[in-house]
Amino acid sequence: MILGYVEPSGESPGLAAAELAAAVEALGGRVVVGEPAALEGVVAVAVPQRSVLVDLASRLALARRVLLPVAGPGVPALQAAVRAGRDGGSAAFRRIGRPSGSADRAVREAGRAFVGAGGSIDLEEPSRRFWIAEGPDTAETLLVEVASVDRPSFGARTMPRLPFQRPVSLPPRLARAAANLAGIVPGATVLDPFLGTGALLAEAALLGARVFGIDRDARMVRGALANLAYLGLEAEALAQGDARTVDLRVPEGGFDAILTDPPYGRSSGLGGEEPVALCRAVLDRWQAELAPDGILSIVVPGGPPSVGPPWAEEVRVPVRVHRSLTREFRRYVRRTD
Repeated sequence: MILGYVEPSGESPGLAAAELAAAVEALGGRVVVGEPAALEGVVAVAVPQRSVLVDLASRLALARRVLLPVAGPGVPALQAAVRAGRDGGSAAFRRIGRPSGSADRAVREAGRAFVGAGGSIDLEEPSRRFWIAEGPDTAETLLVEVASVDRPSFGARTMPRLPFQRPVSLPPRLARAAANLAGIVPGATVLDPFLGTGALLAEAALLGARVFGIDRDARMVRGALANLAYLGLEAEALAQGDARTVDLRVPEGGFDAILTDPPYGRSSGLGGEEPVALCRAVLDRWQAELAPDGILSIVVPGGPPSVGPPWAEEVRVPVRVHRSLTREFRRYVRRTD
């Protein structure tokens, strides 16, 4: 296994930690806790190979970058900078958690050591970006950036940018975090029985999933199709009707995950129907179509468990979505043993 590091973005720390753990697990790795891997401002992960770190950066929403140590344990940042400089090329040096325009003594010294060994400094378009992080014993470690999270891409998928819009929809970063909680890997089959604008299925499809959806409102189905098409995505099947009874083609082997944000509140369009009872009835209907150990990733206002046996709750994280709106992101696994 290879040791790497992820720098969280600072948004919704609890959800960021849960998203990272689920995403790393889906890629065959794990989060590493405790020394000697602990460094300030980053989270250690163990993955099968370096390419997985690049894949991880492409999956995450609530993070900034993925990094690798330049040298083994116990090698000071200054010494590691000298070694890296001997390979030539240009570089930029920063400290984890500091604004890009600020520099401290360790950053300046590492830069001088890099130049002295044969490299050059380029703060605009360097061939490599190095970051300094401090360990629990104040020893500084030099990390090289393997890949950065494409944060602007999430802004390009916000509701005002899409052809079909509704006032209540999860922001793309939170929708991606929920999709990561579902443990999605390329080729996975994912169902959203409360389709809405298609925000969750869009993030699942961008992770490589085959997506299926249901909504009782034909306008929402048409709108979700328009949003997916705008993003260059396709659904395997979308159905209009009551998710408790509607006929929808089930993929061979069942669905790998249910990923959903059920309607709640006065603007939910439920016609006075009790939302918790409806949600449980729908999930009871579709849990039988899940593969063994299938996952439910659901966003709800809070309250009692969204489902009962055979579901086992693994994650429950409250997140403030808007100024007056808080939601809980929950992950359940369907236990068949």
